[in-house]
Amino acid sequence: MGPVGPTYNRSVPELPEIEVLRRSLELRLPGRRIESVMVSNPALREPVDTRGLARAVAGRRIEGLGRRSKYLLIDLEGGETLVVHLGMSGRLTVAPGDEPAELHEHVAFALDNGERLRFRDPRRFGLIFAQRTDELLEDRHFAHLGPEPLDGGLTGEVLVQAARGRRGPVKSFLMDGRVVVGVGNIYACEALHLAGVHPRRSVARIGRARWDTLAEAVCRTLDAAIDEGGTTLNDFADGEGNSGYFQVSLEVYDREGEPCRRCGHSVRRIVQSGRGTFYCGGCQR
Repeated sequence: MGPVGPTYNRSVPELPEIEVLRRSLELRLPGRRIESVMVSNPALREPVDTRGLARAVAGRRIEGLGRRSKYLLIDLEGGETLVVHLGMSGRLTVAPGDEPAELHEHVAFALDNGERLRFRDPRRFGLIFAQRTDELLEDRHFAHLGPEPLDGGLTGEVLVQAARGRRGPVKSFLMDGRVVVGVGNIYACEALHLAGVHPRRSVARIGRARWDTLAEAVCRTLDAAIDEGGTTLNDFADGEGNSGYFQVSLEVYDREGEPCRRCGHSVRRIVQSGRGTFYCGGCQR
């Protein structure tokens, strides 16, 4: 049976979760050498090139960890980068090498200290591949991506320019990775609530001041989620296996029928592009 399709309330790891994962693994992996690669099931969203992956990473020392959008980047000596995308249910954790493989542990990397970096993905929407580091940004997975919101790349002016000539709803606009990367469903809902912007509002009907407010709201929302370890509604865990706890701070997402903590109106849910959108009809205009 192939991967199961998403439902509206399925939580997909977004930018904050991948940044939390990066920071947790950064404490464990740099300086370690990947001794071997074990692929028990190559049938992920894109089939794992088992031989190519082993040739690219086996025997190489890990030099550092980065992130581009929702992709984790593990930079290796010799100019190779191991790229991991968690998909819908993936987990990347460090475990003792003699610990039995987990159910759905499809790919694992044996490290020189006896530990194992393991990738578990029940729904198999994740990705693992290697790419030359100097060719990474031209790779088809990255070439189309917009600016990063956490390094000063997202401003009101950036959103104004990206919105020129467009008329679609602002929530779909924020989730377009060509506009800004990493703002998935949960954080688009939360940022729009923080900015007081209705998710159905057309981008053609947003003035410059509100774009400034919205850009700031996106950055504040993502930063807060990272500080609280990300959001775990289903599967996400950091490199140590710890769940995030930003879900306790969610203002609107998955709170249909509950009172808005800012104005008291009930939180509503609509469907946009097949995804559940949560908002307050009282304070989002």
